[in-house]
Amino acid sequence: MKTKWIVVGIIGLLLHTAIAQNKPRPVPEFASSKGWWMIESNIHSPKQHIVYFYNNDGVMVYKEKLEDVRLNPEKRKTKMQLKQVLEATVVAWEKEHRVIEDGSLVVNSLKGRW
Repeated sequence: MKTKWIVVGIIGLLLHTAIAQNKPRPVPEFASSKGWWMIESNIHSPKQHIVYFYNNDGVMVYKEKLEDVRLNPEKRKTKMQLKQVLEATVVAWEKEHRVIEDGSLVVNSLKGRW
């Protein structure tokens, strides 16, 4: 009798996990459909970063060095600002097909000048 309940419990657990895995995860609003960004930083110099922007093909479209700026990529506001810069740089890259470096787009976006 106990084995019957154990088997029913295992089957129920397997069915539950199979059904739960079929649900698509919601896409966060800070994720862009045009590409992604990556931040390179060092723990010993918290106010120096390099931000790279890539399109969906994996081509780097923009690169900017940030100095004397503390960047917290965990904040939602920072993610949304980086998304805006990403989408603008991907559109600019599609027109010119050349990588732009240090155009101060990220700094201006973070300081509210964009």
